[in-house]
Amino acid sequence: MKKCSLFKLILWFSVSLAVLSSKEVFAMHLSEGILPAKDAIGAGILALPFVIIGLKKIGKSKKENPLYFSMVGLLGAAVFVISAFPIPVPIAGTCSHPAGTGLSAIILGPFPSVVVAAVALLIQALFMAHGGLTTLGANILTMGICGSFCGYFTYKFAKKVGFSPFVSGFFAGVVADITTYAATAFVLAFSLSNDFVTAFLEIGLAFVPTQIPLSILEGVITGFAVRYVFQNRPELLSHGRNMEVQI
Repeated sequence: MKKCSLFKLILWFSVSLAVLSSKEVFAMHLSEGILPAKDAIGAGILALPFVIIGLKKIGKSKKENPLYFSMVGLLGAAVFVISAFPIPVPIAGTCSHPAGTGLSAIILGPFPSVVVAAVALLIQALFMAHGGLTTLGANILTMGICGSFCGYFTYKFAKKVGFSPFVSGFFAGVVADITTYAATAFVLAFSLSNDFVTAFLEIGLAFVPTQIPLSILEGVITGFAVRYVFQNRPELLSHGRNMEVQI
């Protein structure tokens, strides 16, 4: 019974956000070729250590419990679906979409969540013309790293000060979503404008009409997902340590 419920919960989380997003296919994340070569390479270099550490942590957790890898795949599918339905933001030269990395970071840990996001971004770039290979490092940096770590530490802080699992998950989902777009605005402003502050504010404000509602929605659904897991399968929040996951 718990097996079916867990699958239904994460599937509902993914599909709910997807249905409420645009169904048209636009280039999403940071588009192919939008960044100068030096910035694209620099972002890739910054992102690579996080991916390597994430892979090592996944391998270690898999050895401790082979079923952990199934949860990585399940959360990976959720992040892929959630982030595959963009809403175009023409002023910014990119798109707005939910991220999903808040939930994956809470359950898997922030470093494995970076790997999950990296795989989702790579597949979207290769087969869906979403994002791009030249901007893969930058997209991992914004959605995978910033989204995962900011969402994870927001959740940990909220729990530490006494908030409920739902409220903690809500804040984590909102922060993961918003910081992904703040980081995207930062990268675009840094790479494409000589007036960083003005460009950052203009690009950031361009996201507000679509991203604020999406971040609240993602926060609510993340909160419900975390509360469900906390009440029914709290071992899933151990990031692979002594997990008895029945999937």
